[in-house]
Amino acid sequence: MQTARALKDDVNTKVHTPTEDTNQLRRSLKSRHLTMISLGGTIGTGLFLASGGAIHSAGPGGAILSYLIIGVMVYFLMQSLAEMGAYMPVAGSFSTYATKFIDPALGFALGWNYWYNWAITIAAELSAVTMIMKFWFPHTPSILWSAVFLVIMFLLNYLSVKGFGEAEYWFSLIKVVTVIIFIVTGTLMIFGIMGDHFIGFKNFTIGDAPFHGGFMSMLGIFMAAGFSFQGTELLGVAAGETEDPAKAIPRAVKQVFWRILLFYVLAILVIGLLIPYTNGNLANGDVTVSPFTLVFQKAGIAFAASVMNAVILTAVLSAGNSGMYASTRMLWDLAREGKAPKFLGKLNKNRVPVNALIATTLVGSLAFLASFFGDGTVYVWLLNASGMSGFIAWLGIAICHYRFRKAFVAQGKDMSLLPFKAKLFPFGPIFAFVVCGFVVLGQNYSAFIGNHIDWNGVLVSYIGLPLFLILWLGYKFTKKTKIIRLQDCDLNN
Repeated sequence: MQTARALKDDVNTKVHTPTEDTNQLRRSLKSRHLTMISLGGTIGTGLFLASGGAIHSAGPGGAILSYLIIGVMVYFLMQSLAEMGAYMPVAGSFSTYATKFIDPALGFALGWNYWYNWAITIAAELSAVTMIMKFWFPHTPSILWSAVFLVIMFLLNYLSVKGFGEAEYWFSLIKVVTVIIFIVTGTLMIFGIMGDHFIGFKNFTIGDAPFHGGFMSMLGIFMAAGFSFQGTELLGVAAGETEDPAKAIPRAVKQVFWRILLFYVLAILVIGLLIPYTNGNLANGDVTVSPFTLVFQKAGIAFAASVMNAVILTAVLSAGNSGMYASTRMLWDLAREGKAPKFLGKLNKNRVPVNALIATTLVGSLAFLASFFGDGTVYVWLLNASGMSGFIAWLGIAICHYRFRKAFVAQGKDMSLLPFKAKLFPFGPIFAFVVCGFVVLGQNYSAFIGNHIDWNGVLVSYIGLPLFLILWLGYKFTKKTKIIRLQDCDLNN
């Protein structure tokens, strides 16, 4: 016979054993997945292709300094996101945080802005895939390859979140290994251990190197560096499906930031030392003259262009895969909060937001099809509108964190309740906000220089801002929302 105490314990166990909520996303992502998802969102064409253009425009020193400054800004953003994500892990990430800590209208605008950003990115990656595949199969129709890769991305996201996580892990691993091999090979070449002669630092003093073109050239590189680092915020979206987010998110933040910064800075340093910034090929976006390809060819590695083409294809597929994941989760969360049609909040048996996934895939594919009509004019406008969306999301993260911490203190909560505390608060989010705001406003500074303002250039570059404001103010006036008092912010995790 069981004792009374044993019976009571047995009852308590039955009552308090948590059951899995079938209306919630499944927490299947491990720490290694989270790290690689964030890496996969950032190590891509920005590093493999755009880094050459950055060196050509601002010289090796200007490019390195620009990437370092943007890297420090991203570091503080990651700290902010880690503090909020470890305490309150939700798929809606900064959209949900804005709703809880600032104003539901801002949460609405940030959510739709971020969804749009990644949905259009899917279209951009499909366009890139067609160009890459034509390197090997020049006479095949573009629509064939875009359709094949769209189906692959859809299936990776449809099957399960764990399947997505595994795919992203291996995609990212290929890119990381490539960058490491590149840095090691380049270093050996610089010191004459590999290749036919010692190169040293002579390319850092060619012309007006290491800094070329002054501050205005560096300002242009700030934009490129910012676009390259976009995707680091993916770990905030993935927090809602991560095992033990209180431990996994801070660990991923520490690993991801330093890896990204070292990969970018060291890779640019190697390229700048091996190839003079005056080399016109650095400004060419063609994969056959990628700076990575040029360095591998210098090292005498056969089939360098084909190898880098395959790696860049992996990078593009990874970015599209991550984009589909992020936009789907954001749309699902908007639907749950009543800010998107209710049917988009449905989960399938594997707890994947299937309707949100289908809707995102359709929008991405329709945007891609727009590139075939009217000389791609509509598509170019869509891309330009999405270009600023990532920076707007970053501004949102900085504001959300500032308000979150202020509300935490105002409500008398113990700081020990935070699983992770961001460094140098409030300097971190304020610095990130100022730098990010500077980058946003300087998107196309050249349009304002000269005798006449280039209004077409202004409209093309800044179209994302009025679209965001229309979403924000439209929701605010329709729903009559107000800024939430610090004492009333919802800090329930």
